[in-house]
Amino acid sequence: MITGSRWLAFAALVLVGYLTIHNGWLDFIADQNEVASYLHSHGVGGLVVITLAGALFTGLGAPRQLVAFVLGFALGGLNGTLLSTLAAAIGATGCFLTARWLLRTPLSRRFSHRMQQFDRLFREQTLLKVLMVRLLPVGSNLVTNLVAGCSGIRFYPFLVGSTLGYLPQMLVFALAGAGIGNANAYQLAVSIGFFILASLIGAFLYHSQKARTLADSVSDSL
Repeated sequence: MITGSRWLAFAALVLVGYLTIHNGWLDFIADQNEVASYLHSHGVGGLVVITLAGALFTGLGAPRQLVAFVLGFALGGLNGTLLSTLAAAIGATGCFLTARWLLRTPLSRRFSHRMQQFDRLFREQTLLKVLMVRLLPVGSNLVTNLVAGCSGIRFYPFLVGSTLGYLPQMLVFALAGAGIGNANAYQLAVSIGFFILASLIGAFLYHSQKARTLADSVSDSL
């Protein structure tokens, strides 16, 4: 069972998440001009604030690709890729640890068969399998983070596999943002090329029976 203190912590997190979404406190993270202006006027402190805001934004289930596009516009392709990937990794970490601390016991009891299936699939070669799931063009980032946190897999391979799996799409969207922000047709064309390549890789993986089984185990777990 969840103890009283954990119930309070969970209720507080739900309330903060609801208020954040309902009041649009993170809407600015989707505005590339506002983010660019903030970063250029606040220096290193601005980078920290935007990274943490991006982590919360993606941690609540918002698209990480949007963060990559905005930061690519504001900082350029490479810096935008690195910072947006860091933000997404922090967001995934927060979801994973929250699920492990607060939700693991009740969800494991409620969905015992599905959680056991997930554990069997991901117990071996966890890093590689998480990487494959992140590369697939299906599934929910939020659900994957929560299911992984409720499972018995180790945190380190989950984090490394997730971070590496995020990189291709983050690079694509950061380059697209940089191409538009700098009116650079070459960067925009490169981003389109990478997007096509990433889509082909995702399609290939999805048609792999092993990868599809992994994706289905995440999609069907909750």
